[in-house]
Amino acid sequence: MARYVRDLVLNKPDDFVSFMMNDYLQKNKFSMSDWKGEPAYRAGDVMMEGYKYLKWSYSNGTLHVEAWLKGSFGKEMGLTGFVATFQKKPFRDSLEQLYSALQQDISQAQGSGGAIPVQTVDNSSAATMALVFGIISVILGFIWPLGAIIVAVLGYSRARMGSGSSKAGMAKAGQILSIIGVVIAFVMWVLNIIILFL
Repeated sequence: MARYVRDLVLNKPDDFVSFMMNDYLQKNKFSMSDWKGEPAYRAGDVMMEGYKYLKWSYSNGTLHVEAWLKGSFGKEMGLTGFVATFQKKPFRDSLEQLYSALQQDISQAQGSGGAIPVQTVDNSSAATMALVFGIISVILGFIWPLGAIIVAVLGYSRARMGSGSSKAGMAKAGQILSIIGVVIAFVMWVLNIIILFL
């Protein structure tokens, strides 16, 4: 699949766009990395949620964004399609939230000479979903271990996205509950196997 590519005409000051992009990257835990010799920002991990990649540039008033996931066998995976949709959709949604924040009107504040008050990306909904998925994973761990692991992975990835939001504590609780859900699911799985062979 091809990368997700978006060119967005903003015609905003370079420092505003740079601030908003750096804020987004920090809140979503992106750090500078390398993709097959190409510099790109990376977030995620190999065990729970996989890696997300992002590149951006701003020139002549147009923001250029490229985003993708690391797919099977190290290939690029775009942000559309059914495969890994639970990872693609939140990434796409967070980018749409970023675009909305970048398009806010800052014209009235530009002439003031002081700091420009702006609305930044706040992934508080991801933090809320992390907590919900974390609770569900703990419950499912006792009755359906495989389902608990799937839901825990979703909770863990949402917790990472929501960790820089105004509900960071909720995201942390969701992350902890997701890990507990995986542990319970694993223990119950092992117990079920032992009981099966007794």
